[in-house]
Amino acid sequence: MKKKDLASIKQDKNELQETTISSKHVFDGTLLQVYVDHVKLPDGSQSTRDWIKHPGASAVVPVFQDGSIMLLKQYRYPARRLFLEVPAGKIDADETPKTTALRELGEESGISCKNLEQVGSLFPAIGYADEEIFVFVGWNLDQSDKKTDDDEFLINHKLHFSDALKMIESGEIKDGKTICALTQTYFWWKKHEPFPIDFENSN
Repeated sequence: MKKKDLASIKQDKNELQETTISSKHVFDGTLLQVYVDHVKLPDGSQSTRDWIKHPGASAVVPVFQDGSIMLLKQYRYPARRLFLEVPAGKIDADETPKTTALRELGEESGISCKNLEQVGSLFPAIGYADEEIFVFVGWNLDQSDKKTDDDEFLINHKLHFSDALKMIESGEIKDGKTICALTQTYFWWKKHEPFPIDFENSN
C-alpha cells in the first residue's frame, strides 16, 4: 500500500471516528457482554450505540495432502438451520489465537496438525460487536478422536478444496466466517503453496 493511501485512511478515520462519552454494561452473559454507549458523532452531535464485547475467536482450514479439507456440519440455534463450517471457537482467557486454533481443531474435528500458519482475520459483525476471528491454515494432519463439549454436536464433512469453493459460489456455504476463511486460505495457498492443489478440479 502506498504512503498516500495510508495517509488517506488515517485522515478518513479522523473524519469519521466516533468518541465514547459514557458506557453502561447492561448484560453479563456466559459468552457475551452487552453495552450501551453514549457517543459523540463526527459532526458534534450525540447518539447511542448498543454493542457486544466478544473475546475473539480462531478458525482453521485443515488441508489434507490430496487437496481435500475438513469442514463440520453443525446446527445453529439462532438461525434454526444446519451449516457447513470450518472448525472454530472462542479464545479463552489464557490463550493466544494460535493456541485456540490448535485446540479447537482437535476438539471439534479430531485433527492435529504439524504445520499451522495464520492467513488473515475478519470482523464478522461490525455493526454490533467487536469480535475478531483469526484465520489459520493447517497441514501435515493426523486424525484421532474428537473431544467436543457436552452440548456440542458436530459431524465431520471431508471434501476437496475446489468443491468447497464451488459451494461458496453456488451459495450452499452460507456461514460468513467459513466463506472468508476459505477465501483467505485460497489466496494464501496460491502464493505460498506448501504442496500443489488443483483448485479447478476435484480428485
